[in-house]
Amino acid sequence: MSDQEKLVIMVTHGPDEPELATIPFAMAGAAVASDVDVVMGFQGEGCLLVKKGVAETVVAPEFAPLGPLLATIQELGGKLLVCSPCVKSRGLSEDDLVEGAEIVAAARFVAEVTSATNSLVY
Repeated sequence: MSDQEKLVIMVTHGPDEPELATIPFAMAGAAVASDVDVVMGFQGEGCLLVKKGVAETVVAPEFAPLGPLLATIQELGGKLLVCSPCVKSRGLSEDDLVEGAEIVAAARFVAEVTSATNSLVY
């Protein structure tokens, strides 16, 4: 078993709720900057945040803009996992998502959460 801490953050709010959409990215950014392995899971409206071009449009008062937060998380090795049924129900495919986002099924989310040191849901 690894001594590395792992944080899974499930994101369920989309661009229409900028504060609730941004908070998990701020937490993920702080975690990856602290050498914590980070896996972000996107479900429901949250999957829209990893659609190409969307993060750059989300800004919440008193928070860093979402676009740069997403870029930092990716640069520091954070994983982006996106719910397959949620993507399909919104007419999206992997080509519509930011580079590095991976479409996964429920079993992968379960594996990530059960192997994590901690998890958060927003």
